Amino acid sequence: MTDRLADARRAPATARPRIGFLGVGWIGYHRMRAMAEANTVDIAAVADPSAAMIAQATEFAPGAKAMSSLDELLDEALDGVVIATPTALHAEQAIQALRRGKAVFCQKPLGRTASEVRAVIEAARSANRLLAVDLSYRFTEAMRQIGNLVRGGDLGHIYAVELTFHNAYGPDKPWFYDPKLSGGGCVIDLGVHLVDLALWILDFPAVTRTSSRLFAQGEPLSACAGRAEDYAFATLDLETGASVHLGCSWRFPAGQDAVISAAFYGTRGGAALRNVNGSFYDFVAELYRGTAREILTVPPDAWFGRAAVEWASRLAAGNSFDPSAERFADVAEVLDRIYGR
Repeated sequence: MTDRLADARRAPATARPRIGFLGVGWIGYHRMRAMAEANTVDIAAVADPSAAMIAQATEFAPGAKAMSSLDELLDEALDGVVIATPTALHAEQAIQALRRGKAVFCQKPLGRTASEVRAVIEAARSANRLLAVDLSYRFTEAMRQIGNLVRGGDLGHIYAVELTFHNAYGPDKPWFYDPKLSGGGCVIDLGVHLVDLALWILDFPAVTRTSSRLFAQGEPLSACAGRAEDYAFATLDLETGASVHLGCSWRFPAGQDAVISAAFYGTRGGAALRNVNGSFYDFVAELYRGTAREILTVPPDAWFGRAAVEWASRLAAGNSFDPSAERFADVAEVLDRIYGR
């Protein structure tokens, strides 16, 4: 990944793509800031219903045109669009942009279901445009270190993966709690990162069996029609023989703001990403050999906007449709299976 970013940043100045932002709330604002600081693209237009949000975001791109809708944005001569809107809109907006010839970087999840995700991927393939999703935890230095160990064989055969993401607060917007709008609860919001990390680190083996239990305020989700789950755990059996266990939650009595971990155990050792002091942003990576522990990386690590910057850099380098985008559907299919749909 590092070499590819370096190559992209060496692209000639004339290759700078023109980018538009759809939605500049908290996520969109920080993605815009990361791209502006990387200075690989021209931020040409910003669309958001809030004039205050636009004013705040365009501090990083004072020449960007202010707009209020996707239609206005797509009428601009843009090379790519960053989508950071509510989940229910992602697939439809991404498809519109791709069909108008724009590359897309979309906030996760790409769609509420695997069928929505596959439709976006097909639109990207048909348009031959670069598609990426903000699966940002891949880009932490901790996960880079763990990926190197796993893929280099240092841990031997990986047979167990344990993943956790507890958010003691939960989302602050009502639409998150309506499964018709969000696609689900904590699984599609937080579990998407866990499933992606497990499959990505292990080079996307097939999932042969899935079991799960989902709860809403302490009751099985099956007894809570129309509600989003706030606690879930699942087990995935992989074709490699490995077993993946994941748990995620909103408003869980975690004793701190967040509990985030991704641990991989093999026949020659283990390695784990863990958050520090309840932080959503600070992580350590640790290597385990029997009872011995080695620290691989510690904060600070400015990882938060790396996924967006990589997409922008690849776009500047002239990249078009990348078949690895099909892996987004693999993750979405596992989420569908966790939900029993």
